[in-house]
Amino acid sequence: MGMFTEGIEVTCTPAGVPLRVRWQGRDYRLVAEPHCWFERRKWWEEKVRIPRGAGAGLADYEMWRLQLAPLRGPGEFFSVDVSFDPQSTRWRLVKTHEYPLALGA
Repeated sequence: MGMFTEGIEVTCTPAGVPLRVRWQGRDYRLVAEPHCWFERRKWWEEKVRIPRGAGAGLADYEMWRLQLAPLRGPGEFFSVDVSFDPQSTRWRLVKTHEYPLALGA
């Protein structure tokens, strides 16, 4: 589908693992175990510099790939890449991936 960034609501376990998603007014459930990794910010291209000795989470950001299906009713599943910012506690949708298979097929 494509790459972009917009807000997304993610409900997590107490350990911080995503469970459910609300995006564009629809509720989704995870259909596979989510995968987490960290990516380096392009801090050298940003106007705001990271202060020397600053804590973790400023140079790297947490990414999750979530495989989703509509919470209610039938629907095709798809994957999204989302990022979490621990300082603002906000989730951002970064990329969507479309699959040609429908659930139950």
